[in-house]
Amino acid sequence: MAPPLLTLTNMALRFGPEPLFMNAEFSIGETDRISLVGRNGAGKSTLMKIIHGTIEPDSGERFMQPGCHVTYLEQDPDLSSFKTAHDYVTSGLVHSSAEDHFQVDIMLEEIGLSAGLETKNMSGGERRRAAIARALVSETDILLLDEPTNHLDIATIEWLESKLKSWRGALVIISHDRAFLNALTNTTFWLDRGRVRRLDKGFSHFEKWSEQILEQEATERAKLNKLIEKETEWSHKGITARRTRNMGRMRQLWELREKRAAQISVTGTAKLATDSGKTSGKKVIEAHKVSVRYGEKIILNDFSVKILRGDRVGIIGPNGAGKTTLLRILTGQQTPDQGTVKLGTNLETTFLDQNRSLIKDTNTVWETLSDGSDHIMVRGQSKHIISYIKDFLFDASQAHSPVSSLSGGEKNRLLLAKTLAQPTNLLILDEPTNDLDMDTLDLLQDVLSDYDGTLLLVSHDRDFLDRLVTSTISMEGNGDVREYPGGYSDYVRQRKNRIDIPGTGLQKKEKTEKKPIKQDEPKAKKLSYKHQYALENLPKEIEDISKKIKLLELKLSEPDLFSRDPAAFNDTTKDLEILTSSLHEKEEEWLELEIMREEIN
Repeated sequence: MAPPLLTLTNMALRFGPEPLFMNAEFSIGETDRISLVGRNGAGKSTLMKIIHGTIEPDSGERFMQPGCHVTYLEQDPDLSSFKTAHDYVTSGLVHSSAEDHFQVDIMLEEIGLSAGLETKNMSGGERRRAAIARALVSETDILLLDEPTNHLDIATIEWLESKLKSWRGALVIISHDRAFLNALTNTTFWLDRGRVRRLDKGFSHFEKWSEQILEQEATERAKLNKLIEKETEWSHKGITARRTRNMGRMRQLWELREKRAAQISVTGTAKLATDSGKTSGKKVIEAHKVSVRYGEKIILNDFSVKILRGDRVGIIGPNGAGKTTLLRILTGQQTPDQGTVKLGTNLETTFLDQNRSLIKDTNTVWETLSDGSDHIMVRGQSKHIISYIKDFLFDASQAHSPVSSLSGGEKNRLLLAKTLAQPTNLLILDEPTNDLDMDTLDLLQDVLSDYDGTLLLVSHDRDFLDRLVTSTISMEGNGDVREYPGGYSDYVRQRKNRIDIPGTGLQKKEKTEKKPIKQDEPKAKKLSYKHQYALENLPKEIEDISKKIKLLELKLSEPDLFSRDPAAFNDTTKDLEILTSSLHEKEEEWLELEIMREEIN
């Protein structure tokens, strides 16, 4: 077995009064493809910089094999000292042969950047692609990628995946993109409360593993609390009865209390909720034969769609395809060149855009949420600003901090806090997942799943789309825009069954070889009674199961349930697992039947 490329031992680092890392230890081998997981603020990027050698820890040892090279793709790389894209990408070469310089040209062409493009004129997406190209041409021994998929479209993400699958060195990846991590990693580092825990399996196993660890810790805390309770009772009775002190036992009690006080509990979870406000009309948006073009570029060509109350619609497409334009057309903010758009009645629209236009860097957190008062109306109820920002994992001391001092993830949480405070029955989210940690991302997905208003969602996060949307609008270029039932995976499956009609920009379903139909076996032109019955009744069954799941989750949220009644806790957990599995099965069955109905019609 080859020795590790890099090893960190007894590493500690402190920023302010609290330690960021305590006695952290880990190694990186040449075949490791590591997912580095942890909450926002846990220190993932800092740990990356320690691995890279950019930051020195307060204590501990960093050992790297002689001749080993490490390349770090930062979230916000500095290109200011380079004139062109070619200059910047070339600076990433470990070697400088003619062949290596040739690889720079190939990489720039693959990623869609002009070699002479000046760095000062690059957009955010172009800067990200240039940084990825620079990292890939390095062919380094350890490649560190900090949120590499941020601001990339799905096509570029999938291209990057294919490149990294054939990467010959070690990988360490920070990403909120679950599909990306599932496809690439074979090892997981969990940065949790100052420790680095290692799982020798990929990210797809992380959730089950981390839950087992947290459940074990909860059990141990419950046992410790019970022991402290017992020893405290003894100390009161013993001292009262005998007026003497068993100092050895008292010291044990004090040690137990110190141990409990020293335990670092799991960081809280952001409390997100939303309110759909008053009920909108059944028909929310109806677009008919809408066309839009900018000069020679066609954005929409005879596009029609009908969006009903409660629909959750995902919008995907390459950067620059016109997704934001489509949102503006569908919400009446922009008039199409041709066609009509009709909006439903009683609409209360909230728009969360990717530029964070609802928040200003010069305002404080308090000013962003408040109209001058120390309270804010949250879904019809008055709540103190401090209490509300704590729901979104802000410390009270941050209330009067300027927005400019917040991290990207904190700015997104603040934007969510502002957006979700107001009742809305049409919620429009343009790239809401950028810079969110996975816990907040999961909670946002749960909240949006429970939201009974209408949702329009632009996202490049394939897993987020799969978990959430009921249909997907794909902007496929040259004005070709189509709606597909289901999430991103469903779109991919249906897209494969279509072929291009040369010269038209249109598509048709791919012909597949069919078995001859017997004369006494007529071709089915409608759903069977069994399928029709299921299609009509499944939504009610899904709704009933969802309500039962909510009740069980409410029961599990009782803070003392485990210590008070462990058997009830375990039974409720098992029932929740069974119902969740049943819900997924029925949702999948409904989706298949809905696709079957669409194909027949």
